[in-house]
Amino acid sequence: MMLTNAIASYIATLCFAVIFNIRGNNKYWAAGGGMIAWVTYQLALSAGISQVYSLLPASVLFSAYSEIVARQLRTPVTTLIICALIPLVPGAGMYNTMFAVVQGSTTEAIELGLKTLGQAGTLAAGVAFVSTIANLITRVRRRLPL
Repeated sequence: MMLTNAIASYIATLCFAVIFNIRGNNKYWAAGGGMIAWVTYQLALSAGISQVYSLLPASVLFSAYSEIVARQLRTPVTTLIICALIPLVPGAGMYNTMFAVVQGSTTEAIELGLKTLGQAGTLAAGVAFVSTIANLITRVRRRLPL
C-alpha cells in the first residue's frame, strides 16, 4: 500500500509540474520531492503522530531536498518546493470547512477551520525553518574562504 501511495504521489506531483510548466528534468526532481513528502507524512502518521504534527517532518524533509536539488540543478528553489508541497496541501480540510459554513454548522466549521489552519501553518513553519537554515549556511560559506 505504501508503494502504491508513493507512486501515486509521484505521478500527481509530476502532473502538477507539467501544469506549472517546469522544464526538462526538473519536473522529475520536483515529483521526487512530492513523493518524499507524502511517504514521510504517511510514515509519521503510522508512527502515531497526529495529522498536524505529521506534516512537520514531511515539510522539513521535502524542503531540505528541494534546497539541495535546486542548487545542484541551478534552478530556483520555489519551482521544486511548490510542486513538492502539492500532496500535503490540506485541500479537503478547506473544502469541509466551507461546506460546514454553508450548512450552518458553526461549531464544526470552526473546529475544521482551526485544524486546517494548523496544518497549513505547520507546512509553512517547516519550509521557513529549512529556508532560513539554508540562507544562513549560504551566508557563512560566502564569508569563509574555501
